[in-house]
Order: sequence, then structure tokens, then C-alpha cells
Amino acid sequence: MREHQPTERSEAFYEGSRVAFFGGSFDPPHLGHLAVARAARAALQLDTVLFAPVGAQPLKPQGSAASFEDRVAMTRLAIAGDPGFAVSLADAPRPGFAPNYTIDTLLALRAGLPPGGALFCLMGADTFAGLRRWHRAAEVPFAAPLIVASRPGQPLDGLMEALPEGLSMEAVPQGSPADQGGSVRACSLVNCPGDRTPFYLLPGLHVEISASGIRTLLCAARQDAATARDWLPESVWEIIRSRGLYR
Repeated sequence: MREHQPTERSEAFYEGSRVAFFGGSFDPPHLGHLAVARAARAALQLDTVLFAPVGAQPLKPQGSAASFEDRVAMTRLAIAGDPGFAVSLADAPRPGFAPNYTIDTLLALRAGLPPGGALFCLMGADTFAGLRRWHRAAEVPFAAPLIVASRPGQPLDGLMEALPEGLSMEAVPQGSPADQGGSVRACSLVNCPGDRTPFYLLPGLHVEISASGIRTLLCAARQDAATARDWLPESVWEIIRSRGLYR
């Protein structure tokens, strides 16, 4: 069985591979993104986490502060040296500046998986909080089971409030096939017809870093920019500095 490595132009995976799509603006990619991806990879035994900068995010009509090309370049540098991470252009800008919908991207990626492959959708709790506003939101967890990185002490009830209309959440008994054990909590999402899909919660991740906060600091005084540097991979900081981004 030959193994194919994912590239920036196309995703090709070996048979039975477990892949997580990790979409977002990555404006800029920071240490919090890496922490979430590493936790998910370890907990769900993922082969690859696809970091996919989005072209046009429908819920952010003002667009991103940095260009798509700059965000791809920063993301490539942020994950360099980690064989379990790859940059994906699956969410690249669409013709005519059409919006990127996660449901379409997930369905396209899933169609490209070989036999026995599994696709997941990774996101932070802040992103999950806005899930019900997404295009065809109730279908997203059925296109790829969700992995949500929660904040420390975040109750499951709070996540249930963010579920799209028509979905409910049920606990998975410990020891069942869906129960991963260890550092991940497994549940099921159920739609109106009664279909079920796994839902995975990574509890207790203390990641208090936001890209918007970093951009604010970079636009401020020199000492604030130095604080932002602590939240970024060194290679990302260097490209921000050299290209004069977020000024």
C-alpha cells in the first residue's frame, strides 16, 4: 500500500487514513491553532490535520485583514516540520468571489477519501458557538463528525445551546464503540429523521489566544507588538514583520 502525502494543490490520502479539516481565516495562524490541532490529532489518532485558510468567509463580509496568499504563506510556515499537518487549498477563493461554504468543502474532501478513510471537522468552541448561522448548518456534522476544542470548565449544556435547529445531543455510554476514552468525550448528534453522527469534545484546553487580539496588538505600540510575538510561531512573526502585515 503506497502512502500519498497531501499537497497544497490536491488532497491524496492513503487507504484508511483519518483526516481532520481545520478551516478558518488563519489571520494570522497562532500557537492556539497549533495547540488545538495537536490535541485533536493525539486524542482521535488522526493521520493528518488539514489547515485550510478560507477564501471568502460568508459570516465575515468585511473579509480578512491579510490577503489569502499571505495567510497561506503564514500557515505553511506555522506548520512546517510537523508531518502530521498539511496546508490545504480546499477552501481557496471561488470564481467570482463566491462565498466558501464548509458543507461544500467537506463533501468534496470526503468524496476524495479512499476506502476506509474517515473525515472529521475540527474547530474551536468559539467557532462552534456560531455554527447555527452556517449555510446548511444541520448537515455539516453529517458530512464530517465534529471535533470541538472546548475551554476549561465549559459545560456540555452550553454547547447544546449552539446546535443548529433540528439537532440534539446524546451522551455515548462509556465503553461503547463510539467512546474514544482518554482525553476526548464522545457524544452523538441526532437529527429529526433519527440519523446519528459522532460528536467529539476535547475538554479543558486552555487556549486564550485570538487572531483578532493579535491583530489589535500588532497595530498598537511597539511593546504591544512584542506581546503578540509571544503568541505566534517565530516564522510567522518574521513574515508579518518582513511584509509589514497588520499595520
